[in-house]
Amino acid sequence: MGGKISVNKLAMRKVQVLMDNADVFEIEVKKLENGATVIDCGVNVPGSFEAGKYVIEACLGGLGTATYSNVLLDGLVLPCVNVSVTYPPISTLASQFAGWRITDAKGKFFGMGSGPARALARKPKKMYEELKYVDEHDEAVLVIETGKLPDNEIAETVAKACNVSTKNLYLIVMPTRSLVGSIQVSGRIVETAIHKLHMLKFDPLKVKHGYGFATIAFLNPDDTIMMGRTNDQLLAGGCAYLYVEAEDEEIEKIIKQVPASSSKDYGKPFYEIFKEAGFDFYKIDPGLFAPAMVVINNIKSGRTFVVGKFNAEILRRSSDMVLTPT
Repeated sequence: MGGKISVNKLAMRKVQVLMDNADVFEIEVKKLENGATVIDCGVNVPGSFEAGKYVIEACLGGLGTATYSNVLLDGLVLPCVNVSVTYPPISTLASQFAGWRITDAKGKFFGMGSGPARALARKPKKMYEELKYVDEHDEAVLVIETGKLPDNEIAETVAKACNVSTKNLYLIVMPTRSLVGSIQVSGRIVETAIHKLHMLKFDPLKVKHGYGFATIAFLNPDDTIMMGRTNDQLLAGGCAYLYVEAEDEEIEKIIKQVPASSSKDYGKPFYEIFKEAGFDFYKIDPGLFAPAMVVINNIKSGRTFVVGKFNAEILRRSSDMVLTPT
């Protein structure tokens, strides 16, 4: 699928913009001793909305566009990110999906890796076999959600897995608590929907176009709280629009299970759910990780299926909002 499209080659266009505008975007570019490039978008720098836009687009393998707007939900006017993607299975599952745990030998570094470098390392392999997608570019771009800058060891591990020189490796890093960290999670709204369909055994190759928007989490200095807040923007304040080519029966079979509200754990801010689960992800219903709303247009039949609901109350509680009467 996608012919000779290389998500790493296309992502490098976005990486170049980040590097060329580091001062303007309030980010920092560093070269490691082994030649790898680290682009700090929030560990030791403030980051910016503009940086967030290009991080999303790089993570989508250059096959998507991010813009900003706002949305009115039950009296709340909230900032949101809008994402449109081409070749949805490639841009989301083969690139943007966070499917690579990045660690070092001593256990001092941990981060979740996403983005086009996964396609070179084939993390996880089974997904690329299903998508029938291969990327053989000589440069690798990996987005790592972490609170610590990667060192030579991490860079060498990633480069080896991708079969590229460390000099051709670009690591974009940010913690969840940062502005860019918050923005890039909301930018996963289409990927979240397609991944949920994949979990429900719907063939992702049948998704032909994708668009979505999600509210952007307000910041908190605690990474765990921010992990909760960022998830809430998707499950309570996000909507994905998917244009698929399938039989109506295939959609009808799964549609009620697609939105976050179909999960048994739905109904309160994610941090509260996580805390009740003893901060153990594996005790949380995986069905919760989905958009608040999903709209599926079957271009084969012309029918459009709408499911799910927004939940402003979850967003209020999640953000610890102080609503001042006027």
